[in-house]
Amino acid sequence: MVNRYLAGFVILIGLLFCAIAAALEPNEILVIVNKDIPASEDLGRYYCQRRNVPKENILALSLGKTLANSISRDDYDKTIAESVRKRLADQIPGQPIRCLLTTYGVPYKVGPRGALKERQEQLKQLELTAWQYEKQLRDSQAADANASIRKELARVKTEIDWISGRETEASVDNELSLVLSSSYELYRWQPNQLNRHSRYPEGLILTVMVSRLDGPSPQIARGLIDKAISAEKTGLNGFAYIDSRGIPDDKKYGSFGNFDQKLRNLAVLLRIRTTLEVKEERTDKLFESQSCPQTAIYCGWYSLKRYVDSFDFVDGAIGAHIASFEAINLRDPNSTEWCPSMLVHGVTATFGPVAEPYLNTFPDPEEFFVELINGKCLVEACYRSQPFCSWQMMLIGDPLYRPFARKGP
Repeated sequence: MVNRYLAGFVILIGLLFCAIAAALEPNEILVIVNKDIPASEDLGRYYCQRRNVPKENILALSLGKTLANSISRDDYDKTIAESVRKRLADQIPGQPIRCLLTTYGVPYKVGPRGALKERQEQLKQLELTAWQYEKQLRDSQAADANASIRKELARVKTEIDWISGRETEASVDNELSLVLSSSYELYRWQPNQLNRHSRYPEGLILTVMVSRLDGPSPQIARGLIDKAISAEKTGLNGFAYIDSRGIPDDKKYGSFGNFDQKLRNLAVLLRIRTTLEVKEERTDKLFESQSCPQTAIYCGWYSLKRYVDSFDFVDGAIGAHIASFEAINLRDPNSTEWCPSMLVHGVTATFGPVAEPYLNTFPDPEEFFVELINGKCLVEACYRSQPFCSWQMMLIGDPLYRPFARKGP
């Protein structure tokens, strides 16, 4: 059985790389539904109907009749990952699957892997070493010595976390991006091979794009399809609202200042490359309640799990609030997190983390919108701008949605 899967992967990988530069097509999407929840199956069928995805591209998994947000690592491996892997290995030659679409009813958080049992003796030694370094820091007065000790202590604590299984939980979707990889380190994140800055040789790329149709209700999830198609027909019209914080750029990648500058750059980009009128908030305040009519694009930060009802989202609107934990309770209609709240208030596409992600792991907002403006679909733009996989980020929306689709030949 293993050999058959491996042979299928060889064929799949060859097909995948031939198509990697081409635009995503409907027949390249595998729709994953929970066959135990009728609303999930209905949503999958509806998507295939509206987007001309072959009905054979629905993968129906038995994931329980109770709507669950989370799944254990073992159950994820056995029930979701293995089933997807088998389906990809069995696909028809010439019809590669490049994108997975998860739906309402499929869990969106996968738990940690647990401690490495074979490393317990090493763990004890590392914990003793960490205690010794911490004692040295308390006893030492020399700044140079302390810097060296802190560096070693940080290294040791990273090893302790790895063995203990800390920070090995993820979003189901971000983990599924690496479903074709036979093995990779389950600790924090892995580089996204589809990122526009990636230097991976094409023949070694195994990453699959993943998006999700989900939200506080099946009706909201279905609306993501309808609003995307509507916006493609009429064009994305309205205002772009960009909320930076006035933090000077220190030119250090992943810093608050550098990220804030990316938002200011985004405002300039939208003025130059689109017909949208751009409005900015450049202080540590947020856009005030009910102050953003006809919102086509919103991108800003930082109000942790405290949504501000500022926006009147038009059909096709894309909203991104950069803050931790904003998609933990994606299906709660009363949540004050930004992802579920924006979905309740009518946004068509968004992304957010299911746990603490760290700032440097968010999709680069400037690059994300550059890709959309250049005609990429939603999921392509996300994976071209997202630095990592096997981590906390989740993209919500129709993967084929092209808000700036080029017209004509």
